[in-house]
Amino acid sequence: MTKGKKELKTNKNKKKRSFRNTLWILVGIGACLFMLLTILSDVLEVGEKLRKAGDIGVYLEWGFYILTVLLLYVLIINPIRIILFSPSFSVVTVLDEENEKNIRVYKRIVNNLVDNNYINEEEKTVLKSCESAGELREELTKVFNTSIKKDINKIIFSNAKTVMLSTAISQNGKFDMYTVLAVNVKMVKEIVLKCGFRPSYPKLGKLTFKVVSTALVAENLEGLDFSDIFPQSTNNVLADIPFIKPIAASFVNGISNALLTIRIGVITRRYLFSDGNLSNSQIRVQAIKESLKMIPDVIKEVLVYFPSKIVNGLFKKKKNNEGSESTN
Repeated sequence: MTKGKKELKTNKNKKKRSFRNTLWILVGIGACLFMLLTILSDVLEVGEKLRKAGDIGVYLEWGFYILTVLLLYVLIINPIRIILFSPSFSVVTVLDEENEKNIRVYKRIVNNLVDNNYINEEEKTVLKSCESAGELREELTKVFNTSIKKDINKIIFSNAKTVMLSTAISQNGKFDMYTVLAVNVKMVKEIVLKCGFRPSYPKLGKLTFKVVSTALVAENLEGLDFSDIFPQSTNNVLADIPFIKPIAASFVNGISNALLTIRIGVITRRYLFSDGNLSNSQIRVQAIKESLKMIPDVIKEVLVYFPSKIVNGLFKKKKNNEGSESTN
């Protein structure tokens, strides 16, 4: 009787897990369709405006459509295609059966790592000498948690810096949205290529939802009011400098977008390996912690591109507070 109850409970858990997985896949597909419809709406709106630009309006319109399709393929569709057609693999599935399918997947991943020189000669030799799926899995786990993990963090850092700089300079919410979307898709593709495998389809559905949500947040951040973001001392320092207020507000937008980009990159990495026993909430919490640790270095590198008056104004209150504390 007890055995029957356990089997019934196991079957229920499997059905729940299957339902959740299917739901996240549908959510991911829905997020993709929503973003494609958003892009289509914006493209048609711009095309309509170009059509009214005199005699050459029609040619400008169709030229814009062609350029948009090319950019959409290069920046969005092709990276998604690469991600979807990569093999699915979980480093932490130590109890998997050593069947032929697993061995083929492991060897495909090893060949990708070797062919692209993602690992050193010693690691290549060890991986090539493995014969069983168990040995391959164990050695791959070691490689992923050492050299590959460091490289992935570099990829995350680089893309976060790109997002921060681009959206900080930009004064347009739509541009920010598409920049964040394109860079995040590119980042996930680079992480997948670096590892040689992708997250499962349900996890890809979650990632798709997070990427689209981040892009929409990037667009809405443009509406933040400068006076609500910065302290009064900063307002006073920058008030008389032309065009500085919107640039400084965009600087904060850039930081926010970079932080969200880091979070997506860390979640992608954690979906791929080392966190199979963690719940989704634990992965989110750890991703936030890692994001907060990484963002100061991103800000530090991006600051060199901004005028010193902006930088000094942004951090004036902090310095003044430190000075008053030391006086006390």
